[in-house]
Amino acid sequence: MKTYDWDLIERLLHEVQNGAGHSFTPRPYAEQHAAALAAEGQAPGDLDHLKTRACEYEKLLFQREYIASRPEDDGGNGENFVLTERGSRLLSMIDSSIPGFEHPRQVLDQQDDALDEITFDRVSAEARIAGGAI
Repeated sequence: MKTYDWDLIERLLHEVQNGAGHSFTPRPYAEQHAAALAAEGQAPGDLDHLKTRACEYEKLLFQREYIASRPEDDGGNGENFVLTERGSRLLSMIDSSIPGFEHPRQVLDQQDDALDEITFDRVSAEARIAGGAI
């Protein structure tokens, strides 16, 4: 069973969402994520591993169509992204600012590979998971 760092993925998706005109840089976002964890009294773990994971997530999110290249007329510079419809659904499911975000994350964690496109599309369509979150 594949596990994901949902907090880091949430951070990356928010950066994509707010990235018009700016290059997407996962390594600094991982550093900021680690600093935020440390400020909350949590151990962020090995920073180099976290940076590597952020880069791997960027590749995975792009390949599996959670993010796409940002069009020039939308602030695209060839080095930034937009959320796809699938990416928007993922963010709405895991967004820690939405009450009840823990349950969708738990359901995603129960899947063999929650970010597999077919698996995610099926799970995110279930009303008991996504109801009210999207």
